[in-house]
Amino acid sequence: MNGTSNLPGDAGADRESQGAPAPDRSAAELADELATTKDLLLRSLAEQENSRQLARREREGAVRYAASAFARDLLSTADNLERAIASAPADLRSEPALAALIDGIKATRRALLDAFAKHGLQRLDPVGEPFDPHRHQASFEVADAQYQPGVVAQVIQPGYMHHERLLRPALVGVSKDAAAAGAPRET
Repeated sequence: MNGTSNLPGDAGADRESQGAPAPDRSAAELADELATTKDLLLRSLAEQENSRQLARREREGAVRYAASAFARDLLSTADNLERAIASAPADLRSEPALAALIDGIKATRRALLDAFAKHGLQRLDPVGEPFDPHRHQASFEVADAQYQPGVVAQVIQPGYMHHERLLRPALVGVSKDAAAAGAPRET
């Protein structure tokens, strides 16, 4: 009719040309091929799930730490506000004009620090804490009997953390053994 025959010998040829398995393949070979294909499918699905989880973690990290660079730029502003407050002469602080100016600077500093806290920034002011090289930058050693050796005795510049990431280490002076400080060194 249309040039194809329905002879029993021709049916096998049609199956081979359509990608059907050859009749001479054993059941063991087919089972092995099925197991291999199933393993590849499972590995592919696991890879997709890992990629989704990695993308989700990266997206969450990007959202959580998006303000880090901006916050780091504002740290010098917070430092300058503190310097402005500290630079006012103590004997002139009672004058109404200077007192109002200092109050305004303190209010601005407080608002900035509140905004920092609202967005996950924490100030590091580690006086009395053991020196931690991951959070502190030692600038000098000081002989101070009030603190054990290796403890932060002075903070020159506070550090800041954004959530659990360090934005800026605290610039500190670390105490050293007061007895060893006075003893002459052997050369």
